[in-house]
Amino acid sequence: IPRVVHFDVVIPQCNASWYLALLGLAEHFRTSSPPKVRLCVHCLQAVLPRKPPARMEARTHLQLGSVLYHHTRNGDQARGHLEKAWLISQQIPQFEDVKFEAASLLSELYCQENSVDAAKPLLRKAIQISQQTPYWHCRLLFQLAQLHTLEKDLVSACDLLGVGAEYARVVGSEYTRALFLLSKGMLLLMERKLQEVHPLLTLCGQIVENWQGNPIQKESLRVFFLVLQVTHYLDAGQVKSVKPCLKQLQQCIQTISTLHDDEILPSNPADLFHWLPKEHMCVLVYLVTVMHSMQAGYLEKAQKYTDKALMQLEKLKMLDCSPILSSFQVILLEHIIMCRLVTGHKATALQEISQVCQLCQQSPRLFSNHAAQLHTLLGLYCISVNCMDNAEAQFTTALRLTTHQELWAFIVTNLASVYIREGNRHQELYSLLERINPDHNFPVRRFLRETLKMSNAEDLNRLTACSLVLLGHIFYVLGNHRESNNMVVPAMQLASKIPDMSVQLWSSALLRDLNKACGNAMDAHEAAQMHQNFSQQLLQDHIEACSLPEHNLITWTDGPPPVQFQAQNGPTTSLASLL
Repeated sequence: IPRVVHFDVVIPQCNASWYLALLGLAEHFRTSSPPKVRLCVHCLQAVLPRKPPARMEARTHLQLGSVLYHHTRNGDQARGHLEKAWLISQQIPQFEDVKFEAASLLSELYCQENSVDAAKPLLRKAIQISQQTPYWHCRLLFQLAQLHTLEKDLVSACDLLGVGAEYARVVGSEYTRALFLLSKGMLLLMERKLQEVHPLLTLCGQIVENWQGNPIQKESLRVFFLVLQVTHYLDAGQVKSVKPCLKQLQQCIQTISTLHDDEILPSNPADLFHWLPKEHMCVLVYLVTVMHSMQAGYLEKAQKYTDKALMQLEKLKMLDCSPILSSFQVILLEHIIMCRLVTGHKATALQEISQVCQLCQQSPRLFSNHAAQLHTLLGLYCISVNCMDNAEAQFTTALRLTTHQELWAFIVTNLASVYIREGNRHQELYSLLERINPDHNFPVRRFLRETLKMSNAEDLNRLTACSLVLLGHIFYVLGNHRESNNMVVPAMQLASKIPDMSVQLWSSALLRDLNKACGNAMDAHEAAQMHQNFSQQLLQDHIEACSLPEHNLITWTDGPPPVQFQAQNGPTTSLASLL
């Protein structure tokens, strides 16, 4: 949801020099480095016993509530002052800045205290009485929509954003109309309402291109629009088709980084919003680039952009405590962890899973949003070190924690692979396959050829490599060595390019056996040597990973992430299946 441009507090016209003196002192203490909060609060509190006029009293309560809310943990006092500011200001005509600032801050505080049922009616009342004040009406609509989004009530949030878009159109703010519509498009993508997304994004594209205004605001709208477009393509697995949009997005962020912030405020009060700071947008563009590289199978490129993004995030987090930065960090780590597991760096992946745990320990909301993904990553790690019982437990936990359709399918598919590897779980496997695809009467090779066709069309390199090596294995078992070789050789080439250690290991074993069966002793020896090298790399990494204290995470299946880990004496799992 867009953030708002800061408003300076307006000092009421008053002949009381004592009030101005106290206010000046309070501001001096507030802006000291570090802020002298206690002295600031004392100065403001000194205003109230003198029975000031209602306007002065309401504003002082707002200032006290704001300082206590932002700089202390004294929520009870902050709430008391904000409630008084809200109550008094409603009786005063033309006092919108105090009235709606109090309502906005008070609802934030209610949400922080988990009193959402108190925040909603307060915001609805403020929205109802703010229709003549465009800036506050839009800001409060955004705030209530965000509250519904955090509660996962996306239908109500979309309705409010639609109301906001229409209101912005009526008051002549095409810029804020675009922000409302793009925010709604983001939620529709989350809900997978794709039929509604297409016309909405088309309309947004027209509004963004036609709007003439502040260059930074225009480019930030374009970034928002292009991020949604790229995400939409990636959700559909259209890695090749998305490239023009991704290139536009990268050019757009370069343009923004060269523009200077314009201090001139817009003439229309409804335009006093911005989506994200430039620095946050840069990280977001890195993030969607990583997502694209991961799906396309360019894992070295994904790693390069992840490193850049994480470095930028570390710098930003020194000065900025915005929760969105931690969200970006967790999503980047989730992607790079999958990257490490594919490239055969399990120990590094495990340490990065531990980093995600630490970030989630600091934020209950972050943990709530990423718990299923975290257990899924642990399940994938367990498969990579052949801890199948732990993998099953992690995937079962993840299934319990998610309602996301795509994540559910991903977890169930990996759980099926656990049952296949264990070899004696036929009943559970067939039951799981029924849930994944009730109509599974088609020949397996037809499925694989269709997969190969789709992955080739969209440059999905990992999917192509996996399909090729599996088809090659099937042809080898059937005795069709020529066709098997035609599949395995390009699989190995692609796997080396990615690089995908598991497919390389599999392909080299097949090439060894194929060449041996065909009497090609030299080629068989070369493939056997490759297989031996890959095996040694995997075994060394396996030993290192299982020896880390973080390896104990594989037993965690309930509650928040554990804080400390006990060191392992050495690997406790079988290495044979890795060969």
